[in-house]
Amino acid sequence: MEINADFSKPVVMHSDQIEWQPSPMKGVERRMLDRIGDEVARATTIVRYAPGSHFSAHTHTGGEEFIVLDGVFQDEHGDFPAGTYVRNPPTTSHIPGSETGCTIFVKLWQFDLADRTQFSKNMEAELGAPVGGVATAKLHEDDREIVTYSQLDAGATLTSEAPGGIELLVVEGSAIRDGEVLARHDWLRLPEGHRLSVTAGDDGAKIWMKTGHLRFAGAPRV
Repeated sequence: MEINADFSKPVVMHSDQIEWQPSPMKGVERRMLDRIGDEVARATTIVRYAPGSHFSAHTHTGGEEFIVLDGVFQDEHGDFPAGTYVRNPPTTSHIPGSETGCTIFVKLWQFDLADRTQFSKNMEAELGAPVGGVATAKLHEDDREIVTYSQLDAGATLTSEAPGGIELLVVEGSAIRDGEVLARHDWLRLPEGHRLSVTAGDDGAKIWMKTGHLRFAGAPRV
């Protein structure tokens, strides 16, 4: 399966226009944003757990990172409420689920296979002082990528000319790029050489962003 697999092209996905698709586990559905592969895949996905649903135990051979968008995500390592950013590098494993239900934004098979850095962070707690109406937290940085979370006041603008490509998710609120409105849970991916400029709407915006990583995009090695 290939979805938005050409990383040389800009992509915008409006979440509310994507049908929920069932996963192999009852009660777990997903909206696929990009994907190369079938059940073992390099993938970027919004996943929804119904209350009381669980996924089977599995090992993250290619690593996993996710944001909890609403509800509480749970595994044997703890409870992770909305606003949590989690990195589970290659070789980690867990049994995910949610007693109350939750929605997460998750990326699979996009780690350096030698990475062993595992953590969870409250994104709001990491925010620095605002500059020009934009408060930003650096959530992770390595030789491949930089991951940030920004909170924009209404009308504030976030820009980036980072090399290696740019990807963002609107976590809350809305943002406008080139006249197009990116609403809650909308996703944007820009290839190498593209400049980002988004302006928060009247309700402000909370934006998760990753840069540099598209230089390493491709099918997972299994």
